[in-house]
Amino acid sequence: MTKEPDLPGLDIVIFGGTGDLSIRKLMPALYRSELEGKLAAATRIFAIARKSQAVAAFQAKVRQGLEHYLNDGELCEKRWQVFKDRLHPVSLDIAAVNEQWDSFADQLQASPQSTAVFYLAIPPSLYGQTCACLAEKSLISPQSRIVLEKPIGYDLESAQAINDQVAQHFDEHHIYRIDHYLGKATVQNLLALRFTNLLFETLWDGKSIDQVQITLAETVGLEDRVEFYDRAGALRDMVQNHLLQLLCLVAMEPPHKLDAENIRAEKLKVLKALRPITGDDIHRLTVRGQYGEGEVNGAPVPGYLTELSAESKTETYAAIRAHIDNWRWAGVPFYLRTGKRLQERFAEIVIQFKPVTHLAYGRAAGQLQPNRMIIRLQPDEGIQLQLMAKELHRYEPHLKPVTLNLDFANTYEGFSSDAYKRLLLDVIAGDQSLFAHRHEVEEAWGWLDPILAAWHHPRNTPHPYQAGSWGPEQADALLERYGHHWVNPDPADADPKDAGARS
Repeated sequence: MTKEPDLPGLDIVIFGGTGDLSIRKLMPALYRSELEGKLAAATRIFAIARKSQAVAAFQAKVRQGLEHYLNDGELCEKRWQVFKDRLHPVSLDIAAVNEQWDSFADQLQASPQSTAVFYLAIPPSLYGQTCACLAEKSLISPQSRIVLEKPIGYDLESAQAINDQVAQHFDEHHIYRIDHYLGKATVQNLLALRFTNLLFETLWDGKSIDQVQITLAETVGLEDRVEFYDRAGALRDMVQNHLLQLLCLVAMEPPHKLDAENIRAEKLKVLKALRPITGDDIHRLTVRGQYGEGEVNGAPVPGYLTELSAESKTETYAAIRAHIDNWRWAGVPFYLRTGKRLQERFAEIVIQFKPVTHLAYGRAAGQLQPNRMIIRLQPDEGIQLQLMAKELHRYEPHLKPVTLNLDFANTYEGFSSDAYKRLLLDVIAGDQSLFAHRHEVEEAWGWLDPILAAWHHPRNTPHPYQAGSWGPEQADALLERYGHHWVNPDPADADPKDAGARS
């Protein structure tokens, strides 16, 4: 979907340009675009921050970030010299439209033929004010685009207010609500897997699939997101955007064409078909947890409240059993979970197929396991298909599960996934296929709002779980009530030749 930009000039303006997201993700993504020749010759990158920073000092900060976050051998001195000359730190206060804004406006307007991309790597509460400042200084043109980081708001009402504020200054087809999981190569391959292979598309429904699990697990704690995370929690931070967007791509109907309008329309249908979780169902179908002290990767770590240095009922773990009420998915549970300080960092989609309807082999052949497809998003990207096969070294028929493994790094020489690079290039190319429409965002909030309200009732508290575990025991019980279990990485059971095998 991405094409090389053919613009005569491009101005990328990053509000929050000296912050963690910019240095850790955006600058490496833009540098990789430079390395691949994807940036137009006249491209300029403006990093907006409240504190003033000298050009040389900012360039040195970006260079240090690239050395830390790029892969070995990626930093090319020749290309760095070109890239660093594009970098322009700018001191601005969003709350005060003053002479600093006038100076910045003069810089942008000095290149009238350029297309401006405004990237808001700042709190969503500042989105409306920032757009108003840009409009007041006449910096928004018909070609301008704006990128909004998640989460958009904290509930349906605030999301609608933010969307309305931004819409006063930008048309919907110029607004890019970014979700970096949708930029991962494996996620895009999910569409190819589904819609170009008859083998899978004919099995992709409730007649063949028993359950779907989508997991985004982290080993880290609060890190440098203390203030934001305690206001947001796992449900707002991960479920409302990442998990529900992945659910939509798994469950959506085949679009007429793989373009932004048709993909978004099919995703919206999925969100509208989600069965509401309200009343007593919230206690029965959802689990919230908060980590205590424990051990992660062999090192002791403090609990959430210790890291926060305050009392809090904010959840660091969320699990939900969801249903999509339509013909394709009737009766199929979708299990969503995410958590911090879990035993292992991984993100994957598990498609669990139903067992065969008739067992032709006798019990002596071993226990049959239903087929399973695992779509791995991180830390390594790939697709696995688990099948039953006869053990060849035994005379008598004995069956065991084997794994067909598509590891992208091994299959595609030189493969290096960078979700932000892909999405930034799509913004430059004007392709909204991998970005959320405002109706998707608001539909997702509308589905989650009753859960949020119940979870944050004063009488409700999150279930405790030990750091380094797989979450609260109540999350296991959520699946066990229906005869299911979470699919977790289990290195002890993995074949040495296939480190990606799953329990």
